[in-house]
Formats: sequence, structure tokens, C-alpha cells
Amino acid sequence: MYAIRQYEFGAPEQLVYELVPDPAPGPRQALIEVRAAGVHLVDTVLRAGDTRGPVSPPRLPMTPGREVAGVVTGLGDEVDERWLGRRVVVHLGAGAGGGYAELAVADTAALHEIPEGTGYEAAVAMVGTGRMALGVLHHARLVAADVVLVNAAAGGIGNLLVQAAIRAGATVAGAAGGERKVECVRRSGAVAAVDYTAADWPDAVRAALGDRSVTVVFDGVGGAVGRAAFDLLGASGRVVSFGWSAGEPLRFTSAELFERQLTAVVALGASITGIPGGLRGLEERALAELAAGRLLPAVQTFSLRDAAAAQTALERRTATGKVVLVP
Repeated sequence: MYAIRQYEFGAPEQLVYELVPDPAPGPRQALIEVRAAGVHLVDTVLRAGDTRGPVSPPRLPMTPGREVAGVVTGLGDEVDERWLGRRVVVHLGAGAGGGYAELAVADTAALHEIPEGTGYEAAVAMVGTGRMALGVLHHARLVAADVVLVNAAAGGIGNLLVQAAIRAGATVAGAAGGERKVECVRRSGAVAAVDYTAADWPDAVRAALGDRSVTVVFDGVGGAVGRAAFDLLGASGRVVSFGWSAGEPLRFTSAELFERQLTAVVALGASITGIPGGLRGLEERALAELAAGRLLPAVQTFSLRDAAAAQTALERRTATGKVVLVP
């Protein structure tokens, strides 16, 4: 099979498309012919060998990729033969790899059957990015009276948060970097779509909302952009932080929370895995939302051989939606 291999830490050019031996499923495992593989910002951190990320750098050489969707073509011992031929999607695990390949092996206990009428690309977007979005939403507890500001609203998670907030009846503003991404936010139905690379973008949000104050901020950007969004919160507002793609977390003081009666939640790690039902439950719910048409992920595809370009697009913030590799 062909797969992406990495032999040294560094730039995207370290990702090499080459012919490697086919993997074999072990006991209680399935062999999957991969039709779609998710690409995550964490993948770029692991590729660079950055020890500050949420997952320790892997041993090299390795094949990246933690989210795959495809067809079961082989079974290990102790596996029900009814899995053969099924369309499945799976998150291989936070520290796992092997997804950027034509074939992948996964534990059958982790598999989800892809709902009828659902494509591989959408399914792989929801099993990882979708489950994270639902975890973030769990902590936000949105109501129809909310006025929501979503940072990175054209990204994989941000796009889903915009959709979910609109479905909850909330008023939604989305901020994204660059006019192309801002147009994606407009198409998603947000009442305001602004470019957060412009110095006066907070003023544009205020103008669009009129006399309404922001009650909820979803921030996965951090840094100056996250801080500007935080400053837009009205009294008794709440901020849900789930990352810092800008390179540093959103910073504020406990005194600010007290003075403005704000609530802050970090939706990462244990605060996500500790949700009733755990990660498996969030994956099931994400796929159910997809099957019902309530959450539809935006997806940008690259060919498997172009994995380096896919990761470059993520790092340069030029990608829109969830980045997915296809054969």
C-alpha cells in the first residue's frame, strides 16, 4: 500500500508518500480500506516534534493520522465476520497514528458504522472534530437568548459551533481570518461575519449587534484575537476556550471575572473526557447529528500524496472547514 511516512521532525516536507508493507489486523482488530483520513492541527504539532503540544511527539519513523473512514476488508482473530464489508469510521486515539494511508488497522471496539446516506469525508470530520464541537457545546449550555461570538468560525470546529448556535436560536457573529473565510461564515447564516485580521474588527462586531451584548464567546484561537473577543463579553457572559492556534492561550485575570461577573470554561482534556458517555458517547452523538442533517461539516479535501500541502494549509490558516485526505 501507499502511505505517508515521516523519518525526521520538522517542516511539512518531512511527510513522504511511499510504498510500504500492508498492515495486518491483530486479535479484535479490523483492516480498513481508507476512503478518507482526517487532518488535525495537532498532527502538525506532532510532525514538528513540539513537546509543548497536548500529545507527546511520536517515535519515528511513523505514519501520521488519527481519524479514518472506509470499508472493512479484513479481520483479525476474535472478530465477528459481520464486520466484513461494512462502512466504518473510527478515531484511532490521541497518541495513535496510521491514518494517512491506503489501509489502516483499528480495534473493532472503537468502530462506528457510518450512517446510511452519509459520505466518508463527512463521517471522518464528525468522529474527531464533531465530537470536540459537541464537547465544547456541552459546556456552553446555549439558550435562544444568547448572543454568540465564534472565533475561527470558518474552521472545522468553528463552522459546527456556528451551525449549532443558530439551531439553538441564538444570535451568532463569526470572526475569521481573510475575506475568503469571512464569506464562508456569511454563508453559514451568521448575522455578522468579520475579518479578525483587521484592527477594528471588534468595532464591526459591536456595530452589527447594535445594543445587544455578547453573552458567549467560543475561542480556539487565543492570543490577541481571543483577548479582543473576551473584551466584547457583556456582564455575566461566559467564555469557552478550547485551544490556542495563535500560539498562546487566551489570558485574563480572576479579578476580571469577578468584576464583570464572567464565567470561564476550558473545554479540553478531562473536561471533555469527563462528560457523561465519554468520547465514545460524543462520537455517537456527532454521527447522529450528521445523519439527521442537523450538523453538516464543511470539508476541504486533499489527495493522500499531498498530505504535506494539507498540513501547510492548516498551519498557514488558509484551509476552510475540516481538512481531509482522500485516495
